Amino acid sequence: MSTVEHIPPLETEAHKALPWQRFLLDSLLALVGAMLVTMIIYLFHLYPRIPNISIIYLLVVLALASTRGRYAAILASLIAFLSFDFFLVPPLYVFTISRIEEWIALFVFLVTAILTSQLAAALRERAEQSDRRERETHILYDLLRLTNREDEPERQLHTIAQAIVDGFSTWGVYDCAILQPDGAGNLRAQASAYQPAEQITLSSDEQAIASWVIAHGRTMGLYDDTALPPSTTAHFVQRVLVRSSETGRGIRRSLRLIPLKMGQKVVGVLRLRVLDQTRRLPYEELQAEEREHADARTAFFWTFLDQVTALVERARLQRENLRIAVLQRLDAMRVALLSSVSHDLRTPLTSIKAAASSLLQEDVQWDDEARRGFAQTIEHEADRLNRLVSNLLDMSRIEEGALKPEKEQHSLKTLIYDVLARLEPLLAGRVVHTHLPENLLLVELDYMQMDQVLTNLIENAVRYTPVGSPIDVSAHLKGKEAILSVADRGPGIPSADLERVFDKFYRVQNGQHHSGHPTGTGLGLAVCKGIVEAHGGRIWAELREGGGLVIYVVLPVGSGERSDL
Repeated sequence: MSTVEHIPPLETEAHKALPWQRFLLDSLLALVGAMLVTMIIYLFHLYPRIPNISIIYLLVVLALASTRGRYAAILASLIAFLSFDFFLVPPLYVFTISRIEEWIALFVFLVTAILTSQLAAALRERAEQSDRRERETHILYDLLRLTNREDEPERQLHTIAQAIVDGFSTWGVYDCAILQPDGAGNLRAQASAYQPAEQITLSSDEQAIASWVIAHGRTMGLYDDTALPPSTTAHFVQRVLVRSSETGRGIRRSLRLIPLKMGQKVVGVLRLRVLDQTRRLPYEELQAEEREHADARTAFFWTFLDQVTALVERARLQRENLRIAVLQRLDAMRVALLSSVSHDLRTPLTSIKAAASSLLQEDVQWDDEARRGFAQTIEHEADRLNRLVSNLLDMSRIEEGALKPEKEQHSLKTLIYDVLARLEPLLAGRVVHTHLPENLLLVELDYMQMDQVLTNLIENAVRYTPVGSPIDVSAHLKGKEAILSVADRGPGIPSADLERVFDKFYRVQNGQHHSGHPTGTGLGLAVCKGIVEAHGGRIWAELREGGGLVIYVVLPVGSGERSDL
């Protein structure tokens, strides 16, 4: 099971505090820092013994400017100025100064402290901007990296939705879904951060608003609350500013529906579930009109959204390309099926029709041998037609996953001899060599299905090899596997076609047909592969030394015991 990787949030835990909380903490730190220095100077009588002792306040100012910002540093400078005057400069405990030089010293200290705080705060802001740009670049890189790592368009959209929640969770975003039109043109969720897309049902209000967003390319909001009236429509929810009548507080949850635009085209809608707070994700910041005047914080949101839009459009194009590829493949299979089956159906039907018509002719007296020949022709062509239909039906069951072998223990010797006996008319004039050990395992298999596999392999060996050439059928045990092979002395096939011969409707184009039997539909080996794999085995073809082809079938033995059957 793969580990889900998340991108880091845009803002760290330190940025989560609300403005009033930061203001209160900055004020408290400035007051405590300045008064602590004043108390140390006062208790140890450092002033006026050390005339320039006020410079120690600059340590507090620099510390606050580099860690908390401009406001805390300036406030600490003012508190230091006033406390130094009040507690340390004679006359004490009043804000009056008797000597002009002390006035000058205090004001020089105040100006120095303020300038120092400004410079330190500016350096801090630049460091924060650099750190923020680094985080933004890292988030955009992770978005591309995680998305490109997924091959399926659905997984890519899920990764995008998860990345939006991870990146903007500190803004109050706690869920995200990507809405796009389906094949019928109806908007539906294509991906979500935390639940399968097929389980997401859009309300009538969401459908109406999302359709309006796609049509007009503007952001809109909607309540995500049980108090929302059912009659709410797109005309009434341009902004979400309704307050709860019970508590007098703003509704804490809402939906933001944001268009994903590429140029003038809207390729989808981003549905964000947001925990509303004053500073987190203001509605105005999501309006396209504010984009030109957006601050750095909001500008990244739009940059991120542009990247998301490009990735969503790429995923849509991939889905479209997959759909086109499937249609092309289906069309190619349809053409191959028609070209293969139409000929192979017509040939036995024509033979059966001709033989039956000859038997029904009243003006011709056929002898017994001729009648027997016509009857054998009808039987042979009917069997051939039956095998063709069986292959088509089996191929359909294999593709649907409905082919379930009913395994029982059977002897490979019995299976091979039964098939050879049934195909004796087809093998007339052939020498069939069997290489079977005296004691083979009883193999767990579906007898009828493996009978069909062996029949297809032997028929192919007869069909594509010269008349009179030998055929070798072998079986042996290797570890916990039984290996069955059918080999011939025909012309073989090109090495590039050794794997493709097991594809549906595939026939070697430059192969030579020697036996005089009709060519197949290209289904026989495909059916063999499906049946063998359903048994938990494998099948492959190899070129034979000295010319010819050998096809190997490997089956798990199961819990059989040795048998001399």
